[in-house]
Amino acid sequence: MSLFQIDAGREWRGGQRQVFLLTRELLRRSYPAILVAPPESPLLEKAKAAGIETLPVGIKNDAHLLAGWKIARAMRRTRCVLAHFHDGHAAGTGGRAARKADVPIRIVSRRVEFPLKDNRYSLKKYAGTDAVVAISESVREVLKNGGVPAERIEVIPSGIDFSPFDEVKDKDFLRRELRFAEDDFLVGIVAHLEDSKGHRTLIDAARFLKSRTPKIKIVIVGSGSLELELAEQARGLGVNDLVFFLGFRDDVPRLLASLDAFVMTSNAEGLGTSIMDAMASRLPVVATCVGGIPEVVSDGETGILIPPKRPEDLAEAIHKLYMNRAFARKLGLRGFQVVHEKFSAEAMAARIADLYEKIARRKNIKLKA
Repeated sequence: MSLFQIDAGREWRGGQRQVFLLTRELLRRSYPAILVAPPESPLLEKAKAAGIETLPVGIKNDAHLLAGWKIARAMRRTRCVLAHFHDGHAAGTGGRAARKADVPIRIVSRRVEFPLKDNRYSLKKYAGTDAVVAISESVREVLKNGGVPAERIEVIPSGIDFSPFDEVKDKDFLRRELRFAEDDFLVGIVAHLEDSKGHRTLIDAARFLKSRTPKIKIVIVGSGSLELELAEQARGLGVNDLVFFLGFRDDVPRLLASLDAFVMTSNAEGLGTSIMDAMASRLPVVATCVGGIPEVVSDGETGILIPPKRPEDLAEAIHKLYMNRAFARKLGLRGFQVVHEKFSAEAMAARIADLYEKIARRKNIKLKA
């Protein structure tokens, strides 16, 4: 028998990392998990390198017939008893495949707080499942408002693997790479360069910070459609000597270890796993109070929460950390403790496995051979 984990993403972002961690933890618990992802995608390649059984299938949209046929055939061949869909395209195409293959248990995850599309087809992707996993209370409310019955929604926060952060020993890598001075205060963000992440606000904030001190430097990690526009914004505001674009990087733990503080300027956010990464690196966090972020960051305890799209407030919060290093260290230490207590990959996988078993018992189905 098999349990399918299906993700249609071709990039390596927070959602793909969650699918990888979940599948790996399920296998450690002796569940016969198979990961379905696009050919040559970072998720598929990382899964293969980790010894996870994979099925390379590119899912182009919610109704990709050829992809659905390939998945359904594999489900029948491996006697699939559970299918977990991790994004919209996976739920659409994978859901059809699961119905054709008579897969008895079907679950879908929702990681974003954008409202559900106001059409029957969008809701159908959730209505035909046994459970919907929301990564935060904020996402749960979006689902409820979109018509998903509350009793079928299970809130299970994302989790992270702490080992890459524990293994980092070099705390000055970024200072050497970008030739920062020893007394520069490095503030970083790790996020896809898209409108919802609020990078424009951060670059606007750099203008206010420059008028106070030239020692605060802003490091932007990530790629996306706004890359050129944001670089032009920095030049236009005269802060390109404070703002540094690193593009996509696969050494995030090492970069975080070099920072003094972390920011997340999202206008909308399901939960924010990059914030958890920062907390695992003992960094104080300045973040917007949107979506599920307040479920991770406690204002004044593990970080500073500010309204979105308020560059002056953002600059003030960053400057506060720069001026009060003892306060910044206190926030970072408490954040480290909280993320270890609440947001481990093991805890996330255990709760999802418990959900699987609860549904399986109700249907009298065994999930292990």
